[in-house]
Amino acid sequence: MQVTLPDGKVLELSDGATGTDAALAIGPGLARAALAITVDGEQRDLDRPLDDGAEIGIITERSDEALELIRHDTAHVLAAAILDLYPGTKIAIGPPIEHGFYYDFEFPEGVVLNDGDFAAIEAKMQEHVKADEHFAREDVSVEVALERFKAEDQPYKVELIEDLVRNAPADAPVETVSLYTNGPFTDLCRGPHGPGTKRIGAFKLQSLAGAYWRGDSDRQQLVRIYGTAFFKKKELTAHLERLELARQRDHRKLGKELGLYHFSEAAPGSAFWTPSGTRIFNELVALSREMGDDRGYTEVKTPQLFDASLWKTSGHWDKYRDDMFLTSTHDHHGDTDPAHPEDGQAVEPTMGFKPMNCPGHYELYRQTRWSWRDMPVRFSEPGLLHRNELSGALHGLMRVRQFCQDDAHLFVMEDQIQDEVTACLKFAQDTYDLFGFDAADFTYELSTRPENRLGSDEMWDKAEGDLRTALENNDLPYVVHDGDGAFYGPKIDIQFRDSLGRSWQLGTVQIDYQAPERFDLVYTGADNSDHRPVVLHRALLGSYERFIGILLEHTGGELPFWLQPAHVTLLTVSDRHADAAHAIAKDLKTAGLRVVVDGRTETVGRKIRETELAKVPLMAVIGDTEAEAHTLTLRHHGGREEPAAPVADVASRLGAAVRERTALQAGEPAAG
Repeated sequence: MQVTLPDGKVLELSDGATGTDAALAIGPGLARAALAITVDGEQRDLDRPLDDGAEIGIITERSDEALELIRHDTAHVLAAAILDLYPGTKIAIGPPIEHGFYYDFEFPEGVVLNDGDFAAIEAKMQEHVKADEHFAREDVSVEVALERFKAEDQPYKVELIEDLVRNAPADAPVETVSLYTNGPFTDLCRGPHGPGTKRIGAFKLQSLAGAYWRGDSDRQQLVRIYGTAFFKKKELTAHLERLELARQRDHRKLGKELGLYHFSEAAPGSAFWTPSGTRIFNELVALSREMGDDRGYTEVKTPQLFDASLWKTSGHWDKYRDDMFLTSTHDHHGDTDPAHPEDGQAVEPTMGFKPMNCPGHYELYRQTRWSWRDMPVRFSEPGLLHRNELSGALHGLMRVRQFCQDDAHLFVMEDQIQDEVTACLKFAQDTYDLFGFDAADFTYELSTRPENRLGSDEMWDKAEGDLRTALENNDLPYVVHDGDGAFYGPKIDIQFRDSLGRSWQLGTVQIDYQAPERFDLVYTGADNSDHRPVVLHRALLGSYERFIGILLEHTGGELPFWLQPAHVTLLTVSDRHADAAHAIAKDLKTAGLRVVVDGRTETVGRKIRETELAKVPLMAVIGDTEAEAHTLTLRHHGGREEPAAPVADVASRLGAAVRERTALQAGEPAAG
């Protein structure tokens, strides 16, 4: 038999050869390093026979798929250890996830697990790892598998098998299932797995959670154990250190400590912004307005609630309805009687709160007769949006039900697409530069046509080509995500890698040929005929809420100086210095600075400590010297102190930094 390697080389093997045989034929070193194999793009165990003519690749520790593989292995080892320690436990599912794995269990009555049990479970897991138990695959008939798991009193496995059979298409019935055994433990699993448990280098159980079986709150609640695994202990240690740093930088924790916002069951998934948080929020909105105004954007304001007909025209009614908040109009005729629907029943049309601004902008665009001389038309709106996110998916500012987006829609002629997409990408980078982000921390993703989409292949070819050309003409390296585009068009997403190495999507630029057709949008061309514009959807920060969350975690709460809710705190030594402090504060505020006077009767030392904890970038103690000379000795967050300087000089320097949105520069010692 013959198989083809990734470099195109053809490898000849004996009939019935396995992945292990292929790795050995390439070299003994590769055979020792091999974890699994890909066969025509499908991952398989090393000891499964290969197909003649297949394209293969050997998965090793260096492969992208490797961590997911050993984390799946570790989930099985966890389940084996649980059955060792808690006989009678019923096991559910245990998949690898982005940063680790989990397994769901129903423990026997009376068994209540907590974090203190992790050490014993990990010790038992370690026994399975040291034993280097082989992961042996067995394909058995459905009847045999059902009989086995019924005998072992594992009802969740029985249900999974029965669902596989019931949901299989008529032309491809499920007749066999695969089982994997390591040591005494056998699990229902499609695989693949590594050669043996010893390839798991280091692992750690991390947390417990409740999880309903199949995500159904009417079903049994199970105990979910989360963990992670790596090839080397040092990699695990580094990961755990990053997690601890992330915990310390969690925006939910920082938001509470800094007094920026809070959440309440009175409005689940919606932030209540304090005065300090509102200042940050408003500064970002002001930034978007100012930069947009310089680039030819016109701010508009559209309604919150739209008739269903608008969403049907846009296509969102079919594609997005489950994620919208819906209501209905009521037709009242004086005093209404609920017993008589004709007097006040809920009637069509159904209304929907907007989850995005675009349909409102289309409606606004078509109220004016536009000429080719007007193009491009650039509408921006810091629009308030609502999305009906599942309660379990809500996560601080990162995933909310009400948010405000730095949204814009550009109505352009086809020959303007390249210039406008390029301008959007440049606008994005100019914006990010103001936050001190490194250009090396940005990547660009081109997302192409999804399976469920609107429009012809010709339209998608052109739109994808337009975005690809813009990226290449601007020398922006990018990766392609096939099938991840919006239902109406392809997009460029701008990903940012934060100080903890995590990736976040910030900006997006999307091309839409569909909306102008569906909304009958036109402009009058130079030939005095109607022409269709093309719509560009554009957001740079994304939602302001989410961006603030990202920025808090990236900076550890030490926001750029110009964005801080308070730039300077003045600490009085005693009551008699209050007037001088307020006079100095007035001069600083006149220069555009946000100033807090702490005139409490606490000790100066305590005031300094509390101001440090609040991460205020600058503070100054106001005593007799400062009051008489009208000077400030600025102390930076972290302890560095500047030489004393006249208030006017400090105000001028700091005010310029705020106006120009530049990093704070330290004052220089006086000459001589």
